[in-house]
Amino acid sequence: MHYFYEIFDLVKEYCKTQMTEVAFNLWIKDIEPVELTPEKVILNVTNEFKQDIVSKKYKELLETGFEGVLGFPVEVEIQSKEFKSRREELAFPPVPEPPVMLEPGEYVYTFDTFIVGSSNKFAHAAAMAVATHDIRNYNPLFIHGDSGLGKTHLLFAIMNEVKRRKPEAVVAYVKGEQFTNELIAAIRNQTTENFREKYRKVDYLLVDDIQFIAGRDSTQEEFFHTFNALYEAGKQIVLVSDRPPKEIKTLEDRLRNRFESGLMADIQPADFETRIAIVQRKADLLKMEMPNEVAEYIASNLKSNIRQLEGAVKNIKANSLIYENKPITIMMAQNAIRDILNDSRPIPVTISKIITEVSRTFNISEQDIKGKKRAANISRARQVAMYVVKDITQMSTEAIGEEFGGRDHSTVVYSLSQTEKMMKTDSRLREIIEDITKNVKDN
Repeated sequence: MHYFYEIFDLVKEYCKTQMTEVAFNLWIKDIEPVELTPEKVILNVTNEFKQDIVSKKYKELLETGFEGVLGFPVEVEIQSKEFKSRREELAFPPVPEPPVMLEPGEYVYTFDTFIVGSSNKFAHAAAMAVATHDIRNYNPLFIHGDSGLGKTHLLFAIMNEVKRRKPEAVVAYVKGEQFTNELIAAIRNQTTENFREKYRKVDYLLVDDIQFIAGRDSTQEEFFHTFNALYEAGKQIVLVSDRPPKEIKTLEDRLRNRFESGLMADIQPADFETRIAIVQRKADLLKMEMPNEVAEYIASNLKSNIRQLEGAVKNIKANSLIYENKPITIMMAQNAIRDILNDSRPIPVTISKIITEVSRTFNISEQDIKGKKRAANISRARQVAMYVVKDITQMSTEAIGEEFGGRDHSTVVYSLSQTEKMMKTDSRLREIIEDITKNVKDN
């Protein structure tokens, strides 16, 4: 039974990152695990009122958490019966404390836990230099590489090292999308001075996914002045992106020039030896006995994404726990890798992401994009959204029409042809669509 408590503790840690502390303490914290099978999870709450609330509001969140930990979906059932927890009776080592949370949903990473190889050695050295020395030639430091290669790890390693060496230093970490959303809120609430104070009085500004500010005029304007204020004051700026500045098509030239004026460091997919080391390190953190041949098998079959390597190890760990610490085998690795490689993003999720990205880019509400309004700016955004949906999902025009307020086949065909026609003569629109597509695929 103790393995179920261990799994559920990990699920609760996930839930904690997805909701407020008050809600977590009220509805999730005291839930007791009752039974776990390969198809179903039974959880117990203290009364019928809680059973009703958790079933209606948090069942889907719990199922997502279990799928993330176990590596496969299970149905969650909430009951409210008299139940005596056996957690204290069971003799098993306590689950290690989860890493300290620096930001909602972001765990501590350090330079010590970053596996260095030939593919990331330069980026690691540059990040370490920025965190340990005041080097003006490295300002800004711009790290770029595909998703899942460790860029965010380096950002948090810089933050943690700076805080260890200079507790008095003011360090701000923000994602490009979050910067945009905060600026919009500040403009709406007439608190832009507070917003500027927050980001222009720091000693270190660390920006993740900086590519998401591209194409947003007011955000780029604000970031330009923030960048200048910090740079002229000798403060350190570190930017991370999935591609170099020259490939962010809708980035303003003045920002592109500033991003390229410091040190550029790219991260490439890890080589075979580094991938093995990553698998073994993750296994060590999860207290797993990982046979060398299994680690080599995983590293041989997952080559482009560190998150996939770590996901495979977590999947194997979960399956081992379910079957009472069953020995780790190549077959378990094969199943884990198959689950990861077959985990394609559901089309409804993809469509939602596309519409959200188009909405932010064109500053048009998602409701208007899917609605009936025919203003020129709304129609243009809607046509672009349809084009990107077709390009990424390859859905039929009939199905796309249904997603956009029940429009008929001919309307979608016209929108696609108009967008293709405009892209041939409007380089700006073409760049915007390329950035939207890239952001959706990499997000």
